[in-house]
This record gives sequence, C-alpha cells and structure tokens, in this order.
Amino acid sequence: MFTTAAQLLDLTDKKLMVALRDGRKLIGVLRSWDQFGNLILQDTVERLFVQKLYADIDRGLFLVRGENVSLLGEIDLDKDDNVPIGFELGAPDQVFALKKQEDLDRKKADKVKQKKLADLGFEGEHIGEGVL
Repeated sequence: MFTTAAQLLDLTDKKLMVALRDGRKLIGVLRSWDQFGNLILQDTVERLFVQKLYADIDRGLFLVRGENVSLLGEIDLDKDDNVPIGFELGAPDQVFALKKQEDLDRKKADKVKQKKLADLGFEGEHIGEGVL
C-alpha cells in the first residue's frame, strides 16, 4: 500500500471530482500527477452550486497545485449523469452570476464579522497580511 502521492496511480485515467481549498469543485479525467500531488485534469468542468441550482462550466485542461486539493474521489460513471439531489440544472451564465453575488455577500459578512471580533480583542486569521 502506498502512503504518498503514488496512491494516485490507481486513479490515473479515471474521472475524478476534486474539491479545492477555496471551495471550487472540479470534475475531470486525471491524466498526470507528480510527487507533490499536483494534478493535470483533462476535459475539466467546474461545477457551481448556488441556491437550488447548479451548472457546469467548461475549463478544459486544468493544472491543480497539490496544496490546494482538499478532497478528491473517483466518480461513479453509472451515476455521473444524475442530477444532484435537491438541485436543478441552471443556465451557466445565471448560476455564475448568482454564485458571484453570493461570494460578494459572504465576503462582506466576513469583513463585518472580523471587525466585530477585532473590536472584542480577537485577532483575525489574516490580520497583518493585507487581505482584509
């Protein structure tokens, strides 16, 4: 049994779902990888979920830096075409716009939350890094 990036050997040329640290979800065929867990995905789509809608946006050939991978797993090809439970397929432009607005709202709420915590004496996660 491998305990390193070599475990990806069994997943090469299979369709995977990769969840990234920033919350994005990518679906594509694993074509190559290296000792750092960097992945090359072919025929990649980014699946967006917002409210009760989802959409797939074509991204093509995609290089994912290994440190950004939160989770990955093989897709069951028999269930691949099924609509995710509780969601409806939406137009990519519509879902992208809704997702962008949702992200902006979340950033505003996070900024307010960080300000309130700072007023109470708690130091934020990225204070001093110029992120806020």
